[in-house]
Amino acid sequence: MFVKDVEVQNQVGLHARPATFFIQKANEYRSSIWVEKEERRVNAKSLLGVLSLGIVGGTTIKIIADGADEQQAVEDLVKLVESGFSE
Repeated sequence: MFVKDVEVQNQVGLHARPATFFIQKANEYRSSIWVEKEERRVNAKSLLGVLSLGIVGGTTIKIIADGADEQQAVEDLVKLVESGFSE
């Protein structure tokens, strides 16, 4: 299991378009991946799950992966979040 914290950089947070990019990236990996905010954990490959967390800009989230490519998955998703989803 590999875990890393990251602060959401873009203003709107993980809503509609950015969440879609995040989920598409998460689905590139075989590992099980979760996003955690304030002790609530959801499947990072589920749009409804990610949207249900209500993640806004400035929020710190945990990205957790478990599987063969767990470290690469977390590192790449952290980079995506830190980039502000190119907004």
